[in-house]
Amino acid sequence: MRRRTGLAMAGAAALAWGEWLNWRWSHALVGSSGGASEAVVVLGYRNPQPTANFINRWRVRAGVRSVAAGNARDTRVIFSGGETSSGAAEAQLMADYARSALEFDGTVLLEDRSATTWENITNVIPLLKDVDRIKIVSQPAHALKARAYLRRQRPDLAEKLVRADDYRPGEWMAAKPLLALYGLWTLRGLKADERRISL
Repeated sequence: MRRRTGLAMAGAAALAWGEWLNWRWSHALVGSSGGASEAVVVLGYRNPQPTANFINRWRVRAGVRSVAAGNARDTRVIFSGGETSSGAAEAQLMADYARSALEFDGTVLLEDRSATTWENITNVIPLLKDVDRIKIVSQPAHALKARAYLRRQRPDLAEKLVRADDYRPGEWMAAKPLLALYGLWTLRGLKADERRISL
């Protein structure tokens, strides 16, 4: 009985830790920039098949729900990701899913040359210059890494970063401890000021 209780407490602690870290990452390097126009940048994930995979489908859903309510007309959704082994670009697969499965009819732009997160940011910069707000959508650790890269490449544009709706309490809850561990590994190259939380 004691062992079962201990395991349950350890499991609950791991879930709470994963939830907290993902929350922290979703609140880092974002501000409260105003204005009418926005860009929602959805980052692709390895996609060897000819349709959007599970992770890319989730990212597309998070991107579409990140479009500010009542602001769809002034929002461009940018899908970013280069060619996969199936021959199609991740960006195109995500855009196809947004149109067909989610019936998204807003403005869509494709960035279909990137193979890394650094390239995602480099290649979307020309599409961000005339917007008031920028949202980057992915799992929280990956989105933070991309925001840090935008800050390194174009600090003026990074001033326009605001939160996307890619973190929700309880979503992916069972996976969040693993996502947190993986996130700690992928974010090890970030500086302390690149992990700064904005509330």
